[in-house]
Amino acid sequence: MAGVVNIANCFEQFADTFSPKIVGELNGQHILLVRCEGDKVPWHTHDREDEMFLVLEGALDILLRDASAKINPGEFYIVPKGTEHRVVPQGHVKLLLFEPAGIAHTGKVRAEITKDTFDRLE
Repeated sequence: MAGVVNIANCFEQFADTFSPKIVGELNGQHILLVRCEGDKVPWHTHDREDEMFLVLEGALDILLRDASAKINPGEFYIVPKGTEHRVVPQGHVKLLLFEPAGIAHTGKVRAEITKDTFDRLE
């Protein structure tokens, strides 16, 4: 997708949760939009990739084994590679993610929400 991307219009194109949608690419990174709701993300690690979570709507708790953070609209959090984590949305949450193309959705952990590929919005 090149040019102007209207985030609100992109979110109107899908309602499923925990299924990131590719809306752009930048230097080997995917720019993804995702809806989250419910406590479904397992503890997992990305050995070689950092993950960035930008909250657009709602609030997201990011849990690490030794810390936690609450991320509100307009805030982001970067989980460093090799850090075991999980995220818990507080109600319905809309996120923008920056992740390396090819990242394993839930690391080496398989869960009901795990996606092997991401849909691309045009």
